[in-house]
Amino acid sequence: MELTTSIVKPKQQKRKARRKPRRRDDLLWKAIVEDVSEDFLRFFFPEADALFDFSRKCEYLDKEFDPFFPYEENTAAVRYVDKLIKVYLKNGTEKWIAIHVEVQNQRGKEDFSSRMIRYWYLMKEKYNVSITALAIITGSNNKFKPTPYVEKCLGTKLTYEYNVYSILDQREAALQANPNPFAVVILAALSAIRKKKVTDLELKAIKHELNRELTKRKPDAVKHKGIMNFIKYYMNFENPKMMITFDRELQALTGRTTPMGTEEYLLDKFKKEGIAEGEAKGRHDEALEIAREMKKDKFPVETIAKLTKLTIQEIEAL
Repeated sequence: MELTTSIVKPKQQKRKARRKPRRRDDLLWKAIVEDVSEDFLRFFFPEADALFDFSRKCEYLDKEFDPFFPYEENTAAVRYVDKLIKVYLKNGTEKWIAIHVEVQNQRGKEDFSSRMIRYWYLMKEKYNVSITALAIITGSNNKFKPTPYVEKCLGTKLTYEYNVYSILDQREAALQANPNPFAVVILAALSAIRKKKVTDLELKAIKHELNRELTKRKPDAVKHKGIMNFIKYYMNFENPKMMITFDRELQALTGRTTPMGTEEYLLDKFKKEGIAEGEAKGRHDEALEIAREMKKDKFPVETIAKLTKLTIQEIEAL
């Protein structure tokens, strides 16, 4: 059964706004891969339990590659979220999994397959280990189909193929039948694609349905919190007050007495990304875009300055 709602829309909610992607999507994807890494691996690799040694924690080493793959200027709709995960096999050897999440459907300046092989080359040169790559396509453009990288020159041919998972191609019924908690993450991303033109009341009902789907899988408290944060912030309410209403309803349903608000959540994730610690040198344009979105959401200027390390004068000028 698809995620639908039979709510009667009040007059003031007749207009359905098209929700624009936010730069915070980048942080949400990076965070959820780390928060539920084992479920993530089990979702995309059915033989994961037989293959990976989950007694050893995954390691995340993508930050050192950030300088090689900066955000593209003047292409705000293009999103690349790169994760590099180090996992151990049960036979004692090491493997690397390069996970690329392309969060929007607009093509960037660099061909996608060229980017994929460049990432592979850099990892191979640095670590000299076996690598598997996964491109998760989250955009709404079904014409965007990444293809293998092929290069030919005077009888020499190089072909690089990688795994591609398009969220738009998935079926809600199959995801709902999947007991893996990460299936709910994909359901949320699929809802964001298919249900852009919904009212805040409809969106709230969708989020509650996703929470019910998650609860059925009985994840532990840490996983539940991480996935619910993804669900809460991946699709944004037009009216920020609706988030307060949703938080209160969620608290009543789950019994959680200290709901994590938007500001607390963003502060936590920005710290994890090093932004709040002053490690975002060279990302001034990114900080400005984040500040612009937060200002639209009516965050206090002082809070925006604290999170982005921009000056109050810069923020007020946006």
